[in-house]
Amino acid sequence: MIDIKQVSKWYGDTQVLNSCTTSVSKGEVVVVCGPSGSGKSTLIKTVNGLEPFQEGEIIVDGISVGARNTDLPKLRARIGMVFQSFELFPHLSVTQNLVLAQVKVLGRSQAEAAARAGVLLDRVGLRAHQDKFPGQLSGGQQQRVAIARALAMDPIAMLFDEPTSALDPEMVNEVLDVMVDLASDGMTMMVVTHEMGFARKVADRVIFMDIGQIVEDCSSEEFFGNLEARTERAQQFLSKILHH
Repeated sequence: MIDIKQVSKWYGDTQVLNSCTTSVSKGEVVVVCGPSGSGKSTLIKTVNGLEPFQEGEIIVDGISVGARNTDLPKLRARIGMVFQSFELFPHLSVTQNLVLAQVKVLGRSQAEAAARAGVLLDRVGLRAHQDKFPGQLSGGQQQRVAIARALAMDPIAMLFDEPTSALDPEMVNEVLDVMVDLASDGMTMMVVTHEMGFARKVADRVIFMDIGQIVEDCSSEEFFGNLEARTERAQQFLSKILHH
């Protein structure tokens, strides 16, 4: 589904991705973790062309992301993206946030789009809030609306860029529960997160990054279950993050 081959990226003279190679199969959940500044968010944003890259190749469902003739808006409509900040339209109701792109991009009728929005708001447990505006919701509720909005486009894969890092601790689980549900339904997912409990529970594979490189790429059982076999850098990271 997603093929990343020897991808490198620079900001000016600073290299932020260094020959990154990995792939994500259909229905697979891959967690990308690592210290701050390791290139995790940059890597995930190259997958749908939000970040351009200078070297290498990314193929998503047979389409080359970096090719000049690729219709990136069309590709992005097929890959759901959920950010740290919820990116909802503050002047639109919850339902309107879910309806807008369905009508504009997918060409659905208002009625069809609203019906799909209702189904998805049920799924994320927010149907009762469908007429509220984002500012009337908690952070966890807004992030669940953002997930529902991404799902409304019937994506072939979902990208999550630290979806819980801006939330109060109490709200983290309500968002992770929706993601666990998605994973169990077979959604292809790449998730940048520090939530190692989620990674252990849901991830098929874990990618560990440091200084723009993929240092580890293995099954979650291997990553968490065989610490001695991990690189020294991954061991340091895990010892800090798992003991708190």
